[in-house]
Amino acid sequence: MSSYLNQGYLDIEDITVPTEERFAKGAVAVIECVQNIPCNPCTDACPRKAITIEGSINNIPNIDFDLCNGCGICVAQCPGLAIFLIDKTFGEETATIGMPYEFLPLPEKGEEVTLLDRAGNECGRGRVTNVRNTKAMDRTPVVFLEVDKDAAMRVRFFRRDSK
Repeated sequence: MSSYLNQGYLDIEDITVPTEERFAKGAVAVIECVQNIPCNPCTDACPRKAITIEGSINNIPNIDFDLCNGCGICVAQCPGLAIFLIDKTFGEETATIGMPYEFLPLPEKGEEVTLLDRAGNECGRGRVTNVRNTKAMDRTPVVFLEVDKDAAMRVRFFRRDSK
């Protein structure tokens, strides 16, 4: 977590990443939480109990990737916007990333966007494949982006093009 303290964002080395074997089974949540604060909406939201917090509620949540079925409920429930849903089985060369999005207007399915990494740097182009925005999500829609498969663990946000 030293990169977070020095840079203000995590490096991939700071994140617990599913194995390629797990990615091959379908969508899976990836937690990039850095806040040691009392918080547990992700554990309460997970119907399979794949997300746990060991010891104090102030600790960083852990995820059992084998229990996670990729439902994505936790993505919208995380107040820190620190959970992403990665699906590397979307296409032969592409993956999808589900990420929380708290801005208006919402992007539209099919919209082309500029992809951004954890530092806010441009890292390619993507396409919105879906926008989930149900009442149960409590005003935190989840936007799904199609990206190159090799960028799935790098892309963490996007910029809409000016119209």
